[in-house]
Amino acid sequence: MYDTPVSLQGACIDFVCDNISALCEAETDEQNHSMLAFKEGEVFFHNVISEQLLATLCAKGQLTDETLALFSSDVTCLRRVCIHNAPVTTRGLRILKTHKVQELEATGLKNISINDLIGCLGEWSLNNLHTLNVASSTFINSAKFCVVVSLSKLRSLHSLNVSNTEFNRHGLELIVTDLPALEHLDISSTAVSDILPLQALKGRLKSLMMYNIRASHSVKLVGVLRELVGLRYLDISDMSTITPFTGAKTSDVTELAQERYLPHLESLDISGRSGWAEDDICAFLQSHPKIQFLGLVLTDLCDMEMFSDNETASYRADIVVTGESTEQQIVQALKRYTNRAIYVQRSLYKLFTITQGVTVPRMDLLNLIMPGMSSHPQHLGVQMAATACMYNLTKSELGQKVHPSCLSLVVGLTLDAMENFPNHQQLQKNTLLTLCSDRILQDVNFDRFRCARLVMECLCAFDDAFLNRMSVAICSILAAKISTEQTSHLGKNLRYMNKLLAIVKDKASTQVVDVTMKFSLSALWNLTDESPLTCKMFINQGGLDLFMTVLDTYSASPDDQRVEVETKVLGLLNNIAEVAALRNNLVNDNFLVIQRRLLASTHIEVSYFAAGVISHLISMPELWVDKAEIRAEIVKELAIAIDRWSQPKSEMVAYRSFCPFFPLLKCQDTPEVQLWAVWAIHHVCTKHTSRYCPMLKEEGGYKILKTLAESLKTDRRVVKTIQKVLELADKRY
Repeated sequence: MYDTPVSLQGACIDFVCDNISALCEAETDEQNHSMLAFKEGEVFFHNVISEQLLATLCAKGQLTDETLALFSSDVTCLRRVCIHNAPVTTRGLRILKTHKVQELEATGLKNISINDLIGCLGEWSLNNLHTLNVASSTFINSAKFCVVVSLSKLRSLHSLNVSNTEFNRHGLELIVTDLPALEHLDISSTAVSDILPLQALKGRLKSLMMYNIRASHSVKLVGVLRELVGLRYLDISDMSTITPFTGAKTSDVTELAQERYLPHLESLDISGRSGWAEDDICAFLQSHPKIQFLGLVLTDLCDMEMFSDNETASYRADIVVTGESTEQQIVQALKRYTNRAIYVQRSLYKLFTITQGVTVPRMDLLNLIMPGMSSHPQHLGVQMAATACMYNLTKSELGQKVHPSCLSLVVGLTLDAMENFPNHQQLQKNTLLTLCSDRILQDVNFDRFRCARLVMECLCAFDDAFLNRMSVAICSILAAKISTEQTSHLGKNLRYMNKLLAIVKDKASTQVVDVTMKFSLSALWNLTDESPLTCKMFINQGGLDLFMTVLDTYSASPDDQRVEVETKVLGLLNNIAEVAALRNNLVNDNFLVIQRRLLASTHIEVSYFAAGVISHLISMPELWVDKAEIRAEIVKELAIAIDRWSQPKSEMVAYRSFCPFFPLLKCQDTPEVQLWAVWAIHHVCTKHTSRYCPMLKEEGGYKILKTLAESLKTDRRVVKTIQKVLELADKRY
């Protein structure tokens, strides 16, 4: 079915992460701190599973000091530790002392300094750690001092990434002296002002990444670089200070094109720098035959025929290029520059044009977009381009072939964008376009309440017909899929209620029955379902009077339009009628006249819902003290209407619960009310047996019906319908 199935191992890891509370129990350590432990005492995960579990908990935002306690060495085995942007502290990370860690990625940590992080490693790890990546973490300790001395403990370290930290020239001097095995160094976006200390590594350093640092513009730069004769990988790219959609600032390092410099170089990144002409690139490639990669983002050099036109004789298929000229260049840029917002934005901007013509699922592109989007949640340019691309890659039939787990990640990032930029209309439009998909709303697992809340905020923020249409469509669907507590939370928001009522009022004023009107009515119907507080607010804000006007306004409309409006209005009125404390608002002459007219409708869905409203009102005799004759007439009309119905081919309604029917089943003095209730139960059980028959038994409805069927006092018409329900439930469940 899908082009991107999830592995069994991945599915199992996801299950563990999503059910931590069920699989684990809370304990306390010696300091009385809370910690989690697996309930199953014999469990043990080998290193691959352990590392994937750690990474998945982190990706799902569940990695804390408490969950880190799960990774004790008698339960797990960690060799490669990856922790990104997690709210962990020294207390939780001390668990690493019990493991033999060879590779450690701890990026974006804000609650612990790098010095303290290293202090959480055991003696074996300190002596054998091979790789350390602390990008976007901090060297600043609690006393507000920059402390890098702990790095000198890692004598076996081969690879160090301190990009986007406070690392400075002093730190550089320290590591070139104290780390005798160091071969790979990333000092991008640090405070390093010059790289003269690197001369001490001239025979050893193989990889140097120095994106966006002042030292890359120093007149001494080339002088130092040409001494690093063992260098294989060099990144001297820059971050343009101007918009990514135009050119880049200049810095001349073209001397590196000379044959005698960096003879073993395999990779050169000069993205964001100008000063290199096409002739310089040709000369460089001529003098450096080992080159396999060139970074050319934010330069015009990526447009050269040898990098962009695979049909020319000069095309260099042997060289991987990052740039903006071809899809292949853009893909490579997104792979390599996830943490560089300006590069990501530029790449996504170019990718958008490509995704507009996509006709087959492109999971590869989705998987490239999401990391960049996740890394820059507050960067408007990135989020704008990313949300536009994701819509193109998940819309219509494309979304049907993308695995739900991937779409779940797409929705999560989309909601983050909505939340971070609530006042940006175009971005909100991008997100709604993605979310307004049956595939996503019906089949994908995500936080539906959060989504509904953000969509309602968008609805209230902008007076735009296109946004309104998508917002009410999404909300009407989600409101039926969230809990009654959540619908009540949304429904009691005065702004949300008034906005939906305003839309209905505006459409009714011109007798329009468009998609926006239909979904607005559906949204109100679903938000009031089993939510007395929302029903009360609806009445207090003039909703009941408005809906009476709506019924009157559309009474002369074409049949199909009128029936659709009447059905949705009556559905909401049923929700109000279910609330005993609000029924007095419905027992008035005007309301009853309209309900009796609709009860007699030849359209079963209209008659059915009108009968539901009337049944709830009839079930409360005290409301009819001065209307006894009218009540008697309505009871007769109710019986006639029900007797006229035949089971429709499709399901007319979906119920969250049968509980509102149970009081009606007790109305022995008015079997017509009982008859409507059992007819309704039989209807949904017939149309959706697998859902409603178990619900009937779980909620106690089966026993109530069985008791009624066995009672001699129960009307024979009611018994006959009950027997059909019981037979169906017994047969299937």
